[in-house]
Amino acid sequence: MTQDHAAFYSALRSRDPRFDGVFFVGVTSTGIYCRPICTAKPVKAANCRFFTSAEAAERENFRPCLRCRPELAPGNAPVDDARRIASLLVHRIDEGMLDDPSDGRWMERVAKQFGWSSRQIRRIVQRELGVSPMELLQTRRLLLAKQLLTETALPISQVAYASGYSSLRRFNDAFSGRYRMPPSRFRRNVTADSVAPSETFTLQLGYRAPFAWELLLDFLRARQTAGVEHVTEESYIRTVSLGECRGWIQVRNDAEHRCLRVTLTHALTPVLPALLGRLRNLFDLSARPDVIGAALEQHDVLRESVARRAGLRVPGAFDGFELAMRAILGQQVSVKAATTLSGRVAEKFGATANTPHPELTRFAPTAERVAGLREKDLSALGVLATRAQSIIALAKSMEAGMALEPGADPATTMERLVVIPGIGPWTASYIAMRALRWTDAFPAGDVAIRKRLGGPSAGEADRMSQAWRPWRSYATMHLWAG
Repeated sequence: MTQDHAAFYSALRSRDPRFDGVFFVGVTSTGIYCRPICTAKPVKAANCRFFTSAEAAERENFRPCLRCRPELAPGNAPVDDARRIASLLVHRIDEGMLDDPSDGRWMERVAKQFGWSSRQIRRIVQRELGVSPMELLQTRRLLLAKQLLTETALPISQVAYASGYSSLRRFNDAFSGRYRMPPSRFRRNVTADSVAPSETFTLQLGYRAPFAWELLLDFLRARQTAGVEHVTEESYIRTVSLGECRGWIQVRNDAEHRCLRVTLTHALTPVLPALLGRLRNLFDLSARPDVIGAALEQHDVLRESVARRAGLRVPGAFDGFELAMRAILGQQVSVKAATTLSGRVAEKFGATANTPHPELTRFAPTAERVAGLREKDLSALGVLATRAQSIIALAKSMEAGMALEPGADPATTMERLVVIPGIGPWTASYIAMRALRWTDAFPAGDVAIRKRLGGPSAGEADRMSQAWRPWRSYATMHLWAG
């Protein structure tokens, strides 16, 4: 038994939740792979094989456990460049960029868009996830299908299309070929309540505890866009417009089962991978609270906050442009004032939404819509002329191909942002922290942060923050919390 094998086996025996999603175990005697928190009877070490991803386990012909359900395991935050690129490819798969890989040239199209070679992408994905990009795509589709079959009463044809398959026959062949059982087998777990007529259904998104849910809601509540979002004491509700699909979602925390429960309208089923991916980023579900807390509690200025606010997350962005526009509106004004302005912009330029929630009346304005505005259109709502110019220029940059999404290169993106008149280092860092999910983002010029650190200059604050790398975005959240 190697040292790594022994460590993984020890975590498996103890069902340590800190390692949920960090590795998976394949049981050679059954051909099934599990999460390390699985409640099944422990097996001998000699019968275990350990994998760093579900995709790698399935590549070796292991089937997912029906008890612990590997598709619910949380992911891992991208820290270094290799993990970032692998994460970006996963994000693009979820967003539907790879809907038709059958012509064999999709990898080259991805590589060209991001300025890499297809060989680089294949090598990085193989090293980070243990599979080829095509195997990654196939496994993610099948695991999503398994979740839909298990948790919802959607017709199998809808499950197939929601999982990215162009025909029911292809879906049945892929599912039966991989898992050696037909999709209908999973319908045995659907409860009677779930088949009742309804305009919505509910899915789970797992995370690693602890999770400071109330603090995250407080942060989002203070910055919600009226008409588009509504944050209650217990849940986050918003309208959703992805492609041609429109609907609404509601997200609640289930602390007992360490997951978020997402209720969504059936109209969003065709864009389900993109929707769930965006929610994982918005609520920072890939965070490792144990690793982050252990790193930051070593520093005097952060120790008390880390102890008091265990599981503090960095709220992400449901949409990069939406977040960036809100950040520009918030420059040099209070959070409350920026929230008021964002609500006015949504009311004026967001499409009308019809929902059962009276607080949700608009879809967020798109970059395409805002790019066609004139400065006076925004100024009439109380937006300063300089900020109106910045917002329109940002929208045009988005139309020209700038990506504000998880996994995008932070340095390159921030360079492009600060070229836009009115966007400085603070705003660029804030966007990188939330929209790009860059764990090492640090707005050194932030007044509140510098005050918390004793009043150093921006340069001195940046030097002080070097000790917190690569978790400076989490340090930022603790410093803002006071």
